[in-house]
Amino acid sequence: MPELPEVETVRRGLQDITCGQTLVGGEVLRPQTIAAPDTPQAFLNALIGCQIQGWERRGKYLLAHLHRDGQSGGWWGVHLRMTGQLLWVAQADPQPVHTRVRLLFPQGQELRFVDIRTFGQMWWVPPDRPPEAVIKTLKTLGPEPLSLAFSVAYLQQRFAKCQRPIKTTLLDQAMVAGLGNIYVDESLFLSQIHPVHPSHQLNAQHLTALRRSVVQVLETSLSHGGTTMRDFRSLKGLNGNYGDQAWVYRRTGQPCRVCGTAIDRLKLGGRSTHFCPTCQPAPSLT
Repeated sequence: MPELPEVETVRRGLQDITCGQTLVGGEVLRPQTIAAPDTPQAFLNALIGCQIQGWERRGKYLLAHLHRDGQSGGWWGVHLRMTGQLLWVAQADPQPVHTRVRLLFPQGQELRFVDIRTFGQMWWVPPDRPPEAVIKTLKTLGPEPLSLAFSVAYLQQRFAKCQRPIKTTLLDQAMVAGLGNIYVDESLFLSQIHPVHPSHQLNAQHLTALRRSVVQVLETSLSHGGTTMRDFRSLKGLNGNYGDQAWVYRRTGQPCRVCGTAIDRLKLGGRSTHFCPTCQPAPSLT
């Protein structure tokens, strides 16, 4: 699933290419992709004729602010889920079999939503309602990890009574928005915290290192256009390059880039978890 750097990479592309442009047509090829309103035609009717004023990101959600005839046209929400791709292409380009939605723009261009696993969704939010009133999961999201709200004090307060392994806690979008398997593994490595370490046992030194590592990993990935392990592509179809320099993610059996120990892997909460047994010592059971 695309995580914060990948979604932010897409947002920046959308902002550069579509901001100020007007939607002139569209086609919904898979009705189930439209989560709101009730019908694909109602979704298209709401968007067509609107100008995109700008794109925001909240966690892994993309939100376009729409204008129509000088007034708010509401919001257009997108979640890529596991395999969704937004691609800016010419309308004449061959259409992939997994194309779910086509949004048409002037000069023969289109924004094409391609989604192999079909979990991706789109919403239209009316102008008299905030996005979280329709995209209800937005209400539950924790702070953005690149914001001031993601502080050591916040982590201390939220982790104080949390007995879950730290890997599981960081994957919880209610704790921090936008993190996923790749960047949690990478951040825990840089902060030298074992993924099974109970969250409530982390001290201020641990949490300071963890916050710093999360920010460092996300900023590094953003500078490389995110990570492409399988499906992610930028708006122009380009792969992200962070995976080429990952510290531990999907490097099972390969030597640690710091100490040379073979990277290990375990299953935690149903997710593959990668770590260095030497750089990330297991927590004491006493």
